[in-house]
Order: sequence, then structure tokens, then C-alpha cells
Amino acid sequence: MSEKLYIFDTTLRDGEQVPGCQLNTLEKIEVAKALDELGVDIMEVGFPVSSPGDFNSIVEITKVITRPVLCALTRAVEKDIDVAADALHFAKRKRIHTGIGTSWHHITHKFNSNRDDILQRAAACVQYAKKYVEDVEFYAEDAGRTDNEYLAKVIEAVIAVGATVVNIPDTTGYCTPEEYGAKIRFLKENVKNIHKVIIATHCHNDLGMATANTLSGVLNGARQVEVTVNGIGERAGNTALEEVVMAIGCRKDMPVHTEVNTPKIYRTSRLVSTLMRMPVQPNKAIVGRNAFAHSSGIHQDGVLKNRESYEIIDPAEVGISESSIVLTARSGRHALSHHLERIGFRLTAEELEDAYQKFLKLADRKKDVSDEDLRVIVGVGQSEQHRRVKLKYLQVVCGKSSIPMATVQLNIDGEICTATASGSGPVDAAFSAIRQLVHRRVTLEEYLVQVVTRGSDDIGKVHVQVENQGNTYYGFSANTDVVTASAEAFIDAISKIV
Repeated sequence: MSEKLYIFDTTLRDGEQVPGCQLNTLEKIEVAKALDELGVDIMEVGFPVSSPGDFNSIVEITKVITRPVLCALTRAVEKDIDVAADALHFAKRKRIHTGIGTSWHHITHKFNSNRDDILQRAAACVQYAKKYVEDVEFYAEDAGRTDNEYLAKVIEAVIAVGATVVNIPDTTGYCTPEEYGAKIRFLKENVKNIHKVIIATHCHNDLGMATANTLSGVLNGARQVEVTVNGIGERAGNTALEEVVMAIGCRKDMPVHTEVNTPKIYRTSRLVSTLMRMPVQPNKAIVGRNAFAHSSGIHQDGVLKNRESYEIIDPAEVGISESSIVLTARSGRHALSHHLERIGFRLTAEELEDAYQKFLKLADRKKDVSDEDLRVIVGVGQSEQHRRVKLKYLQVVCGKSSIPMATVQLNIDGEICTATASGSGPVDAAFSAIRQLVHRRVTLEEYLVQVVTRGSDDIGKVHVQVENQGNTYYGFSANTDVVTASAEAFIDAISKIV
């Protein structure tokens, strides 16, 4: 039976320290409610002495959140602890998180002190916090760069005066997974009273190893992980909640389990991203836009045959409806057929091959191909099969100092015909050349161009309405080249006349 791993979320404290990501009280309450629904065990809701606004937000959160432990951060300063206790007054389950830097860098440069003094201050702050709450967590700031023997002395001292959780932060993200795991293991083996507390990890991502370090800590005995949604936090960020939870969830060889409601991960990620105005990078693990997207033809074929060929997590497990088969120039026929069937088109092998060739030409011009593009490809293909007049070649010349000219080559019932004409613009010139070749009195009554979305590389959809001998005919086409789409739409309408 695996042991429970406690999820300590610090999105509202460490995460909110990111410049430009500050939240107001109502926004913090909204995030806190989402984290509650997500099922985190401990929620660090702020640093109350830092500002009146932070203090007030903590008070308001404690009035509405009752299930998880609510935690407030302090320095090893009595006033900080007093203010934290006051801010947590309404909390049903409360914890004070206090501590001090223990590395040579902090002792020498930050505190201008010595090891004995820091050891005494560490024990004193825990002892003082115990006056207010039973649950006191101690952090040894910059433990990642603290030598293990001295760190063990500090941890043993704070446990002796009542600490319930000891936090071993890799504050600067300096450790490698092997080093960090060994540090946790050293404490487990060399601190005589370590069995009285839970060991916590708190890793930063300065070298991109926060999640790896956290998991290494867990494998070596840590049973609380301090994380943030989307991995936000100081500098390069903190360990990402979603990465740790899903790594533990999808691997069956882990000695721990969590009680996070994983289908709510994606929704919580989007909420935090929106409120903190901090976009999630597309290739972000678990919650990035591309985390379950496949564009390579080989990968798409494998996923369509069996999702587990290229996915170790079912997207539904984190609240995403399904994998995304993205149509690009690297996609294969299987992916194209999948999307066509999804939007209602079942093609024969011959029709699919024809559509695929059109798709490739379009995909080479666009970054990705949408459902609307597919409807155009299939619709144009079906209409072209029945045309007696087809466009073989089109070239236009236009510009500020030249007369618009168009050369058009048509296939009319198998006969190739070519004409050149001028006009008021490239489209008008192309229409004039087409009229010469079909020998029809055609009046253009309506000409409409639309774009599918808004990109400069998107498809232009052209609708035309023409009149011939009192009858009205409609034509349609689409292309990333609007002049070509216009000529093909005009030909589509004329084909219905002849």
C-alpha cells in the first residue's frame, strides 16, 4: 500500500510573487476555491506581514475555505508570526510556516551572522509560533546549498521544539536530482527525531530540474511537495503541481499516491493563467496547448490506431476532452480521413487521394488546416469533377505603375484555350480573359470575398453571382490566393451555364 503524498500549493504565495501577476482579494478567493475543488491538502495563502492587502486577502480566504490546511508564511521574526496568527484567526485548520536561511551565502551575506546564532533563531521562531498553532512548518531557506551536517543540526533543533513539518527548499534551483535526493536521504538517516515530522520539498526551476528534484526527494523519503499551478513562481518558477501529480499518477512504481482531483487540473490551469495574465507556454507538460497535440503523420497514425502508442496520459485524466490531431503539411492520409469523417465526409480511396493532394498544397501555405478549410477542399473537389470548364493556368501582372493584365488557360471539354486581357484590377482582368474564352455574355452581379479566420495566410472564400440571358448562376471557390479563388468561382458559375 502506497503512502499519501501531501500536496502543498503555494500558487497564492510564491506564485503570486511573480512581477505582474498580483491578484486582488476577489481573484485570490476564486483561485482558492478552485484549488479546494482540485483537492490540494495544504494551501499557502500569503505572506501577511508583507502588506495590508495580503493580510486582508488571507482573512477573507479563511472565511470561505474550510477543508484544506491554510498556511501563512513568516520570517523568523516575532512580529511576522504575530501578524500571521492574526490573519489565520478564522481558519478551521491553520499552519504557520516560518524559517530562516541556513546556507553559507545567507548566513554570511544576508544575515551577517554565524551558524550558532542562526541555529538558535531557527529554534526560537518555531517555539514562538507554537504559542499560536500546533501545526508549525519550518523552512531552511537555501537548504539546497547548505552542507548536510549543519542542515541536520538545524532540523533536529526545530523538531525538538515542536516543528511538525520540515521544509528543505532548493531555493535557487541549484541542486541536481541526485544531490537533492541524497540530501533528503541524509536527513532521514542522520536526524534522530526525523520520524516525528513530515519532510517537505520546495524546489525552484532555475536549471529546469524542479520536478525531477521534487520526485527525487519523494523517492528518498519526502512526503509533502510544495508546488504551484503551471509552475509559476520566482524567477524561472516552482515545481509544477500538474507535473508531479501526473508523474505519480501514471507511473505504477511510485511509493506514494495523491488525492488530487486530476480532471480539474486543466480548468484550474486556465483559471490561474487568465487571472494572473501569465500565458502557459504551448509545449508545457500536461497543460500546454500542444501537450496532447500530434502533427507528425507517423505519430497521428499511431495515436489513431492506439492512443497509448504516443500518449502516456489519457487527456481526460486532466480535464481535456481528447487528443488533438493537428493537420499540417506533415500529416498523413489517416489523419486527413479521420478529420473528414469527423465533419461528415466519407470519401472513397480515389476521392481521398485527390483531397489529400489538395490538402498538401494548402498545408504548405498555411501553418495548420481548419475544419472550414477541409470543407472547402472537399467541396471544391466535388464541384470540379462535374465542371466542363476548368482552370489550368493563371498569371496576373499588377502594381502601382502597371496596367493590370491576366493570362488565363482553361480546359473546356478537354480542349486547352488561352487568353490575355486587361482590367481595372487583377480580378477584373482575369474575369475579362475568361469571358473571351467561354464566349458568353456574362454580367457579374455580386462578388463577395470572406476569410475563414484572420491570418494573412488564411483561405479566402469567394462567392460570385452572374447573370446570363435573364438567368442567375452562383459560383464558389476558395484559395489562399484570392485572385485564383475569384477566377475559379467565376468559372464555377459559368460552368453551370454551359
